[in-house]
Amino acid sequence: MREHRIELLAGLSGRVIEVGAGNGLNFAHYPEGVTEVVAIEPERHLRERARREAQRAGVPVHVVDGVADALVEPDGSFDAAVASLVLCSVPDQGAALAELARVLRPGGELRFYEHVVSRGGPRRAVQHRLDAWRIWPTLVGGCHVSRDTGAAIEAAGFYVERCRRLRFPPGLLGLPHVIGSARLSGARRA
Repeated sequence: MREHRIELLAGLSGRVIEVGAGNGLNFAHYPEGVTEVVAIEPERHLRERARREAQRAGVPVHVVDGVADALVEPDGSFDAAVASLVLCSVPDQGAALAELARVLRPGGELRFYEHVVSRGGPRRAVQHRLDAWRIWPTLVGGCHVSRDTGAAIEAAGFYVERCRRLRFPPGLLGLPHVIGSARLSGARRA
């Protein structure tokens, strides 16, 4: 996953908000053009681990308690937002993405790395069953494997500039993932 994290964050600059920062594994990969990262993490244990990682980061990182669908940051206060393996587990993707759109400045960028539903076939059917029967969400901290996160990003008013599909881990048991960037145009914020 290290290579995916590097790809996700390459070229970012300015003030960045990262939702669902977890234990802070992204922090070491933020480029020097980033002036500040505000890392949102609701789970106490992960937040403490993220704070330790923040001390080792090459850019200023402030880890705070919060949830993606109720951010306390002011409108238009960030140049970029990062969602990394989190939009699968937020209770309401639309609400979380609306909050990210709200705190981004016009023209701001969303970077995403998420696992998503398969495009078709038996794998897609299995993913839907795992979620419908609450098997996967119960076992893996509320994670849903049948979400179409790319469509949710576009529905929230973002224009997807770049999106690459991959299977991770590689091989038969890997889940489909997307990694890319989307931009919020000033016209779409209104």
